[in-house]
Formats: sequence, structure tokens, C-alpha cells
Amino acid sequence: MSWTIKAVDRTHTDFSFEQNKEWKEPFIFVQGADTQLGMFQVYEEVTTEPKWAQEIALAELAVQKVNQMKPRPKFYVICGDLCHAFYDKSPEERAAQDADFKRIFSKVDPSIPLVCVCGNHDVGDKPTVEIIDKYKSNYGDDYFSFYAGGVFFICINSQLYHSTSAPEVNKAHDQWLNTQLDIARGLEMPSIMFQHVPWFHTAPERTVGDYFEIEYTIRKKMLDKLVDAGVKYVFCGHLHKNGGGKYKQLECVVTSAIGKQLGTDVSGMRVVKVYKDRVEHQYYPLSEIPAEVTL
Repeated sequence: MSWTIKAVDRTHTDFSFEQNKEWKEPFIFVQGADTQLGMFQVYEEVTTEPKWAQEIALAELAVQKVNQMKPRPKFYVICGDLCHAFYDKSPEERAAQDADFKRIFSKVDPSIPLVCVCGNHDVGDKPTVEIIDKYKSNYGDDYFSFYAGGVFFICINSQLYHSTSAPEVNKAHDQWLNTQLDIARGLEMPSIMFQHVPWFHTAPERTVGDYFEIEYTIRKKMLDKLVDAGVKYVFCGHLHKNGGGKYKQLECVVTSAIGKQLGTDVSGMRVVKVYKDRVEHQYYPLSEIPAEVTL
């Protein structure tokens, strides 16, 4: 299969509104994060060519496992840091990493839509219009929404809550998100959000933030907005280990990396079961991802 950009015009082309607006039956989706081709070489001596051969092997195994799953996942979402090199700092290396990512993930079974969410390594620690446009030329929109299986999903550019380097982009994103939350507020089913940087990774009320979560004053304001709009689950990455917690009725789920780990977890992905009245999820090492899931 060739690589096709699916995140277009702030939606995902694999999900028609008419076929996905109404709830029909329980389903599963798979969430991964931080494939981050090129990260291993930052932490250890790598002698292979390309330098991201370890990430390639892990990503290929991830695709293999997703393709084997029954029932078929409704979709497969990667929550950011698709590759490690920055577009503005190492453009040639990034282009090579993008080519490998697209080659590998083009092999996801066509019946399983791939959803790519941007991370800080994809749009920059301090995003600019130029860097975001480069990302979009490879992967499509940096924020968008879609219905799947009767559930409303919102994918955001979380780096815009870490940086105000592109104020016009931040403003447009905020206006768009407010519209999406207005939609979510009017729905019977709780909505689900995907992003890279978590609002929090352990404690929602922790006021001393860090690189791995959104600053407290912004976090508190946004979490209250999400709760008010009926968003019940936010799935994230960025931490390179599992984490998360609850804020009021909202659960923030931080999923460890498909690629390089920064804790004691093993490279893996999260299998998510969506029922009409609840969501259940479990993280699995890549080698242990079930071929059959019971709903």
C-alpha cells in the first residue's frame, strides 16, 4: 500500500459522518505513542544504519500485531512523536525517518484506518507555521475530529499549550477546539480526546509542572472545559512510560512508547474497548498483544 494523507479539512477521510454518527455496537481501537524513529541513538551508542533500526523493528512488530487482531480495530491511533528529528534542525535526517515511518505504517491493513496525532518532535518544541506546514505535507492536519462507531473523537495539537511561539496558530486552534467542545456537549455519548503531551501524568493538582505535562494554570482551565463538555477520556503519550489519573469525571491515560522507554515499562501499545456505557483499556508489551479480544 502507498502512503495516503487522511487528516484533511480538519477531519479524517476514512470516517464518513453518515456511517459513524450513530452507535451500533461495542468496538475496539489500538493506541500507540512515540514510535519516535531515531530516539535510541540519543541514549546509547548505535552502530546500525539507519541509526533507527531498533525503532523500525519495533514499529514493524506493532503493525504486525495490529493486523492480526480480531475483531478488527475500528482504527489505530499513534499519539505523537512519530519520528525524532526536528524538521527545522535536522531536515535531511527527518526526511529519511519520515520515509521509513510511512513505509512501515502503509502496511497497516486497509480495513484499519491509521490516525496520526502530532507531537513536539513533529511540530517543534516551539511550533511555527513553517514547521507545522512541513508536518502537514507529510501527515495531514495537526488537529482534527471525527466520528467512529458512534463516538466523537477530537485530536489536538497539544504543543500549542506548551508554547505561544505562533499566536495566530494558537488562536485558530482554540477557536476550532471550542467549536468541537460545543459539539461534544450536545452528544449523548461521552467524547474521547487524543493528544501527545498529557495535561498531567500523575497528579492533576500538582502545581509544579515539568516538560512532560501541561503547565498547571493552563491545565486547570482546560480540564474544566473538557469536563464541562462531556469529554471523559484523554489518551496521550510523551512520557515514554505509563501514567495518568483522574480529574473529576475525566480520565487522563498516558501510554508508554512503542519505541524507546524512559522507565520500567516495555515497548507496547494500549488496547481500548469501547462500550456504550464505559471504556476499558489495558497496556500490553508488543509481544503480548492479544490476537483475539473479547468484547
